Amino acid sequence: MAGRFDKQAGFYADARPTYPTEWYSMLAALTPHHSLAWDVGTGNGQAAIGVAEHYEQVVGTDVSEAQLKLAMPHPRIRYLHTPLSITDDELVALIGGENSVDLVTVATAVHWFELPKFYSLVTRLLKKPGGVIAVWAYNDIVVSPTFDPIMKRFRDTLLPYWDPKIKCVFDDYKILPFPFESVGIGCEGKPQQLDIPKDVSLEKFLNILRSWSPVNTAKDQGVDLLSESVVKEFESAWGGPTLVRSIIYKGFMLAGKVRL
Repeated sequence: MAGRFDKQAGFYADARPTYPTEWYSMLAALTPHHSLAWDVGTGNGQAAIGVAEHYEQVVGTDVSEAQLKLAMPHPRIRYLHTPLSITDDELVALIGGENSVDLVTVATAVHWFELPKFYSLVTRLLKKPGGVIAVWAYNDIVVSPTFDPIMKRFRDTLLPYWDPKIKCVFDDYKILPFPFESVGIGCEGKPQQLDIPKDVSLEKFLNILRSWSPVNTAKDQGVDLLSESVVKEFESAWGGPTLVRSIIYKGFMLAGKVRL
């Protein structure tokens, strides 16, 4: 994942959705203590900011220095660059030590991780009993009956440029290994479906698409998937460049605790 979103870090910070505040309240209600949370693959801190409303301290880590440079400051958040060269023991000590973390969150990123290594770290760091891990993502955007078929055609043009690791996102994390005991928000093979409603402008919507990794992979190969003609088609179906629309990101979540 290192460097994957460096080039589009600005688009990522501007356009990627924040998540509903009630998600963080829901997760905070699952942990008996609220001392320390770890937001992994924090990017620009979009999820860490929400977690910080419920936990005394949040550690947000990322392998991308470009993303962390755009991270939103907060008095309870400590952002840390964690290069791939860091050892597991070093990372555990950096976060807070074994059995120290109340909540681990991963927002739209866990599919990029080396899962056995990551889950081993989570098992070491989470408080037992009581600590919770929650991972979530989204894989579709619903706008309108007129717009959605055009969006479907655009998504089809992305298929040759997606990294294979993204497949589990297309499947709503149903095929994502998740070896934790359910806490009532999805379980391995059965994630909980959660909508993310947002009001966005056309430009913000286009920036969402510009932040997607296959759009940038294609661009590196000389293919402009967001050509002027494609943008014009989006604009027409949207209803004009100045219209703000209510859209829905189709999200999904898995949450669990370490099996004892």
